[in-house]
Amino acid sequence: MVLMMTADSTATARHELGAFLRNRRERLSPAQVSLPPGGRRRTPGLRREEVAVLAGVGVTWYTWLEQGRDIRPSPAVLDAIAGALRLDLEEREHLWVLATGHAAPGAPLSSMCEVVTADHLALLATLMPLPACIQTATYDILASNAAYRFLIDDLDAVPVADRNCMVRAFLDPVWQRSYGDYDAVTTRMVARLHAAMAEHLDDPAWTGLVERMRTESPRFDALWQSGEIARDTPHEQVFRHTRAGSVHVRFVPLWIDRARSVQIKVLQPVDASSAEAFARMAAELHDSPVVTARPKVAARLESALVA
Repeated sequence: MVLMMTADSTATARHELGAFLRNRRERLSPAQVSLPPGGRRRTPGLRREEVAVLAGVGVTWYTWLEQGRDIRPSPAVLDAIAGALRLDLEEREHLWVLATGHAAPGAPLSSMCEVVTADHLALLATLMPLPACIQTATYDILASNAAYRFLIDDLDAVPVADRNCMVRAFLDPVWQRSYGDYDAVTTRMVARLHAAMAEHLDDPAWTGLVERMRTESPRFDALWQSGEIARDTPHEQVFRHTRAGSVHVRFVPLWIDRARSVQIKVLQPVDASSAEAFARMAAELHDSPVVTARPKVAARLESALVA
């Protein structure tokens, strides 16, 4: 997300940024950031010089930032200020938009895992026998129900770092054979990634994925160099299942957190035979957990995982 900023809106954003920083500074006590009380305080919260020290910036410079002066903090400085003020993910996002006019770079995967709640996992369970997963914009799978986990092979048997649809589609022969039209599927995947990449050119999560795929997959590299782009919209796809045969599905995205591009992907059967196939497949999974998740998600929400 990029905001088109006029001179007036930029001045307003600077004013709002200063007010936001003051508000968050005044909410913190010295004890919360491991600082001594430092004598009597005329106003609640931290002093500007204390925030400046914690963030590693000059006191005068930070004062100007709170005053709404026309200065442009770097990404590293914004992150340092966010850390000094103990901002959560939503507050960090707000800080970035006010200071730069656009959203913050993608949160690390560990932070994205924090987006997943017990309600989301319960929804995955409720969607059975339809395959469904929680996925990031860079195709990392954070959690899935049993129907999705075993749609192609056992996803949980894959190393955590490789539980990624892009990685599996280009580097796993089993996944490649499961696609009814492998060329069309992978062409669309790369085109969607290429289009979305425009907002994440400096994001290590995105650049790291692209670099890895271009290095390890000649087909991905060729598709990437073609420069094709496409929007991420609901689409249909055919899977070849080893026991159930061909299943025809429509991918339906349900947003969990649009700012961080985390969504639930539901595979909705297009015809009766595909719906019957999902029902048969689910009946074979009665001994498997209904929902499983990455360790970071499971550690926080262990009680929500339905067995």
